[in-house]
Amino acid sequence: MPLADLKNVLNIFGGSDISEDQQHDLFKEVLLMTLARAADADINIQNVEVDRIREIIKDHTGEDVSAADVRVAARAELYAEANLRKYLKEVSGKLSDGHRAEVVQALADVFRSDEHVSPLEVDFFNRTVEAIGATPAQIAGLNTG
Repeated sequence: MPLADLKNVLNIFGGSDISEDQQHDLFKEVLLMTLARAADADINIQNVEVDRIREIIKDHTGEDVSAADVRVAARAELYAEANLRKYLKEVSGKLSDGHRAEVVQALADVFRSDEHVSPLEVDFFNRTVEAIGATPAQIAGLNTG
């Protein structure tokens, strides 16, 4: 299944439970959705951000996504910021602590990629961290496992 299909995302919105085997696939989808939406947090998707998102996804999941996939995920109505937060709150308990930490650290990495972090990006980061239920240690990158 191509990562950009977001199959597990749609299952969660449909009320389906996921198995432990699907947890890693869910993490990959959460990572793509969150980072893609982050690229548009300041209403200005930079190519450097898209490139960095593609690198991060490859590093964390081993999967390639196209720039077009990132841009579509960033703009899609389903992933409007309010809906993304609602979704993250719903699935946060289905992600491991390590996966939550990876998403938070990757999000910070994307925002730093263009060397300027806007107030809109800071707001997006804070709301996303809250929605995903990351701990202060995870935010600081203090992962124990």
